[in-house]
Amino acid sequence: MSQLPQIQAPEHPQGSHEPSLSTWHDTRYRIMWYYMHATPRPCFTPGLLSELGSFRDDMAHRLDDPGDSGVDYMVLASKVPGIFNLGGDLSLFRTLVETGDREGLRTYAHACIDMLWTHISGIDGRDITTISLVQGDALGGGFEGAMSAHVLVAERSARLGLPEILFNLFPGMGAYSLLSRRLGPTRAERLILSGQVYTAEALHEMGVVDVLAEDGEGEKAVYDYVARENRARNGYRALRRARALSNPVTREELLGITEVWVDAALNLGERDLRMMQRLTNQQERRMLKAA
Repeated sequence: MSQLPQIQAPEHPQGSHEPSLSTWHDTRYRIMWYYMHATPRPCFTPGLLSELGSFRDDMAHRLDDPGDSGVDYMVLASKVPGIFNLGGDLSLFRTLVETGDREGLRTYAHACIDMLWTHISGIDGRDITTISLVQGDALGGGFEGAMSAHVLVAERSARLGLPEILFNLFPGMGAYSLLSRRLGPTRAERLILSGQVYTAEALHEMGVVDVLAEDGEGEKAVYDYVARENRARNGYRALRRARALSNPVTREELLGITEVWVDAALNLGERDLRMMQRLTNQQERRMLKAA
């Protein structure tokens, strides 16, 4: 077992915002770890989405360089204690809905799909296994982001759910596409419409969480999985390609559903927006508690 990751923040120009993403390359096991720590709330802020996009582009160039092929796995995790990611930037959503900014909502949704597509496609079909490590809460878009990886590892105390129905919306960045492949359409819709937060153990029993780890052992579970895949790497990856051919999630499908989401968001009423604001306040309190 290698020493667990010591993260490094990418350099930012003087005077720019604090980074929301840190990386660490485990050269021995050929794993690129990348950790979210967005502020002021642990959600998919525009800043975090921008950094995830830059990371994806850098990785694509790196993987295409025949002299620099030292990555077989990418692991998305979080450095916010008790929180993987709390989902969409609800404060931004409220502003965009109140001003009727359809293009702003669409731009945000497409940035989220770009992040999901990195995981789903292994960076546009490159020979990479993507893994999410959930230690803490993954709600809304955070749950969607976690599910988009080839392998979802979650610690036993983690909680995952889709609360969007509580403010009269639905999770429009991949939840239906991803859950319906794992659970079937009927069970996926029941989970989405429940607004319920589930334990990692319950989702493991359903087949949504792939690897259930004991608390504090998530990183070890990732390395154990990597060791298992490495023993039969050709078979694992061929099976993954077969699954993608048999029941594909396409970028076009994901983008099409975001259009439904944008239309639904613009139909929200004042009561819905007040609930959204309450959830935003909860996100901010969680961040203060975690700090």
